[in-house]
Amino acid sequence: MEITQPEITEARFSIGQLIHHRLFDYRGVIVDIDPVFMGSDEWYEQVAESRPPKDQPWYRVLVDGASHETYVAERHLEDDAEQTPVKHPMVDSFFQSFEQGKYQLQGPVN
Repeated sequence: MEITQPEITEARFSIGQLIHHRLFDYRGVIVDIDPVFMGSDEWYEQVAESRPPKDQPWYRVLVDGASHETYVAERHLEDDAEQTPVKHPMVDSFFQSFEQGKYQLQGPVN
């Protein structure tokens, strides 16, 4: 019996990139990328009401003007039109600077 691996979709966005959430109208910055959904089935059933695909990239996002982060499916994100820094207490923990509309990481990425 041959075991096949699911096809991994390349992420459209990158760490440090500014995004806008299409459904909930907030801005943020990406701090982590999962090639596929990595949360629990329970979380997905309770939170992901629109049932976005689990086999496509998901992102951890620091929300502008807030102190929390979100876990968002790629299909709900688009490029941020403002291209200005976000206000979030954890930004300095991940990034060293903001240059030309993108955050620059503190150190190496895992």
